[in-house]
Amino acid sequence: MSFESAKPFQDFAHFPRGLRRCGEFTVAEAQLLEAAGHAMLALYTQQRAPGCDEEQRFVEQIQQGSASDSKHAKVWLKYLKVIGPKRVHRLCSPMTSGNGDDDYEPVEDSAE
Repeated sequence: MSFESAKPFQDFAHFPRGLRRCGEFTVAEAQLLEAAGHAMLALYTQQRAPGCDEEQRFVEQIQQGSASDSKHAKVWLKYLKVIGPKRVHRLCSPMTSGNGDDDYEPVEDSAE
């Protein structure tokens, strides 16, 4: 059997309430991560060699960054995306115009 794990996979550092309650994964995806997460992590970090064709296909698809037919690779890529760095979108720009005109000083309101 492929993707065997002795204990359920939990990542309380990223999901303090657990994989099932985080809202990022479907129930089926959370169950798959819990059941095979340790094996997928070991294959991803190359601490374990692939033991069958399905595990080899998982490693290849993870290295390519796209999963076509492996449900394990799809879930693991989604997991990596969720725990990855967050992009910050700013809705404002700095006050300087970039042309060296940095002599702007705000005027204080002196209405007393």
